[in-house]
Amino acid sequence: MGIEVKYPFLFLLLIPAVIMVFLFIRNHRRKGNEKFWIASLRLVIFSLLIFALTVPQILLPVKGQTVVYLADRSASIGANEEALAWIENSSSHRKSEDQFAVAAFGKNVVLEQDMGRNREAITEFNGKADDSQSNLEAGLQFAASLIPRDSSGRIVLMTDGNETAGKSLEAASVLKNRNIEIDHVPLKTAAGDDVSISDLKMPPSLYLGEEAPITIEVTSNIAKEADIRLSVNHKEVIKEAVQVNEGKNVYTFTHKADTAGLMVYKAEIAADQDAFSENNTLHSVVNVKGTPKVLIVQGEDAGNIANLLKGSGLETDTVVPEKLPTVLSGYLKYQSIIFNNVPATVISEHQMTLMEKAVKEFGTGFIMFGGEESFGLGGYFKTPIEKLLPVDMDIKGKKEMPSLGLVLVMDRSGSMAGNKIELAKEAAARSVELLREEDTLGFIAFDDRPWEILETEPLKDKKKAIEKIRSITPGGGTEIFTSLEQAYSELEELQLQRKHIILLTDGQSATNGDYELLIESGKEKNITLSTVALGQDADRGLLEDLAGMGSGRFYDVTDSSVIPSILSRETVMATRTYIEDNPFYPSVQPYPEWSSLFEKGVPEMNAYIAATAKPRAQVPLLSEKEDPVLAEWQYGMGRAAAFTSDSSGKWSGDWARWEKWPSFINQLVTKTLPQYESEPYRVAVENKDGNTVLSLESAASKSLPIEASIVSETGDQIEANIRLTAPGKYEATMPESAGMYFLNIKQTDQNGNMQVHQTGFTIPYSEEYLQKGTNKEHLETLSKVTGGKELKSGEEAFRPLKKPPSTKQPISEWLLLAAFLIFFTEIAVRRFGLTAIAAGILKKNRNKKEKPEAPKIQNLKASRGKQSPSVQMPGKLQEEPSVKETPEKTKEKKKPSRPKPAGEPSPKEREERMKRLLDAKNRKK
Repeated sequence: MGIEVKYPFLFLLLIPAVIMVFLFIRNHRRKGNEKFWIASLRLVIFSLLIFALTVPQILLPVKGQTVVYLADRSASIGANEEALAWIENSSSHRKSEDQFAVAAFGKNVVLEQDMGRNREAITEFNGKADDSQSNLEAGLQFAASLIPRDSSGRIVLMTDGNETAGKSLEAASVLKNRNIEIDHVPLKTAAGDDVSISDLKMPPSLYLGEEAPITIEVTSNIAKEADIRLSVNHKEVIKEAVQVNEGKNVYTFTHKADTAGLMVYKAEIAADQDAFSENNTLHSVVNVKGTPKVLIVQGEDAGNIANLLKGSGLETDTVVPEKLPTVLSGYLKYQSIIFNNVPATVISEHQMTLMEKAVKEFGTGFIMFGGEESFGLGGYFKTPIEKLLPVDMDIKGKKEMPSLGLVLVMDRSGSMAGNKIELAKEAAARSVELLREEDTLGFIAFDDRPWEILETEPLKDKKKAIEKIRSITPGGGTEIFTSLEQAYSELEELQLQRKHIILLTDGQSATNGDYELLIESGKEKNITLSTVALGQDADRGLLEDLAGMGSGRFYDVTDSSVIPSILSRETVMATRTYIEDNPFYPSVQPYPEWSSLFEKGVPEMNAYIAATAKPRAQVPLLSEKEDPVLAEWQYGMGRAAAFTSDSSGKWSGDWARWEKWPSFINQLVTKTLPQYESEPYRVAVENKDGNTVLSLESAASKSLPIEASIVSETGDQIEANIRLTAPGKYEATMPESAGMYFLNIKQTDQNGNMQVHQTGFTIPYSEEYLQKGTNKEHLETLSKVTGGKELKSGEEAFRPLKKPPSTKQPISEWLLLAAFLIFFTEIAVRRFGLTAIAAGILKKNRNKKEKPEAPKIQNLKASRGKQSPSVQMPGKLQEEPSVKETPEKTKEKKKPSRPKPAGEPSPKEREERMKRLLDAKNRKK
């Protein structure tokens, strides 16, 4: 037991308290020693109050030990059976007062068994621990949080000691201050043959046609055969069988850089019975300088733009939209992307997002040419592609559009649950936004029967309609005919110029009706039908036949993310007014870089797709209705352009036969090409104290502020704060996720000139996947910091701590209570005096000690042999007389009192004598 105070410096208040008491003794005039008694009481009161202010606590010992078992579940340990057996054995040696908990850690920490007594230990780990890292710091901090805050305890750390994240020594220093000991149990690393690629060295930049030296370093813990593969932009260029020796192996290859742009080199090694597959791959990014390269995405019935660019010195790759890349590096190797009459309905939302990132963050150019499947007609409303273009797909109500009645018939059966129905609802919401308030809209959701979500009537409140659509939840089975029949019945009597139904389902109808009769009857009422088959289970044959009979379009969807584009395209096409097909001569606006092409006049154009220029866009060419024919703008780091007519001549008319048509196309593409600085920064990635740090060094040692954008291979934006650490040197802390990342750097000098540099880097796999063995030195250091040790047996986990745990009991309230009781005593002494109080106490004690007088006997001799009725025996009550006597008679019967013995003092004399004695005693003091 002991006492601990929280604010010991408050004891200094005793100094003024003693001074005040001393002044009271010296200046106060009181007879006798009363002032010393008062001073003493006041000093005790002050001391108690000051002691209470320091917040004192009594330390009471705690019975039993508190132990937290912390087990490593990272990849380097493996199944962890050794740790489970050790915990089970150790916990069996605990006493009834002991308590324990079990936690496990990898990259994160999970609680496997909470703190408690008298329980069996767990027999298997159930928590989800990420095994890609060993974060000892996080594990120790979590284990310490399980131990009561004001108590000490012990952490039994079971690991191989290889720390790949965090700073465990700093955590151990904090635990030392809490009197928490760290004992350790070394665990063996996961056994197994492992071959890994430990390094891939490439030049950061190459010139087109240059032979690139490639060095691959392989580390192995066993000698065996393996295959080394090298790919460039996901295309294999080298494959070679090698004999790997135990230890470090170095292999050198060469590859000719035959394509300009950012090239991603990927080295892989494959061997039989390999322990870890995660350490078999490394990437490197090389910037190949040469002729700019353009990706042309070609739709149906579109002109051949590649032929027009042959004389421009640009390299081109032409692909169909279905073959577009699905990773960011597939777009960054091109300096510009051209969409030539490409529909959005065959491009996933993810692919559009990657292109938007390439333009905004890395300066890739983008051009969209018109046609029947482009812009609004292609379904680009509210897509990432519309976001990067200088035009909006909606007409914004500038033209007189025909009256439209649209009914959406959507499957809400159980198979639509999840992402399908959410995308379908989002698609329907986009369709509502494209409609005007005069348009008629209906919405029917069906499972085994139709559910009317929106009654077919003029659209008055778009917001309310969208809210109702988004409230749809999945239901039961699938029955199409009844819902389709209801949609036709609601449209057939309406007096509208256009009537259209869109049917979307992912299943097969439970019943079959006479679809042909229904659709033919609807066609007589000018009703058209389009269908969307979603997923593998949809009845494609039926839906394709329905669309054919209904004079609409059939969409076979394998990626549900294209549903919004399909519905927005169908909504636009139902109006048929986005196409302006009256021949005209575009007007040229005063932009010098374009005006020179039209010095000899402007060719006639047949048609274009109506769109609306965005506020910041430049519009060099306008139609007679002041719609944009050519628009361009800066979007982030890149430049985008929109040409709303086509490139084949069907819509562009005389433009395709114009002598300067190739020059026009070449200038349009050239304006979108990025302007990059040649290697102004050196990029390096390293691991510092468990954190991945990206280092940038300016080749010219410039210390100007920079803007950097980092995007992963999948297109995710990475938040990284670039900070200046030294002249011309910058750093950013990166996430720990291994993989490819692309970096775009923009720097503006004092004159406002902007320099842009793009490159890439890779974060290698975690060191967790390297065979390192047990790091006993680190474990011993952790234990030594906190006074722990290596445990040889499970029983040692519950040995007494060097600083036993204790609990704190505050006593400030009791001190305050005592101070107030003594304070009231001091008031009584000052008010009544010490002598009077003492006399009163003595008198009270004397009265308590006095015995009652014995009964009086008048005539003992006369009463011998019989008891006198006037005598009251001790311990008994006297009987009341039968006849009530008068006071006079009672007085007459009263016997005379016994005479006072000679020499006995009276009470008054005794009181005076007592006072004299007390006064004499005080004088002696």
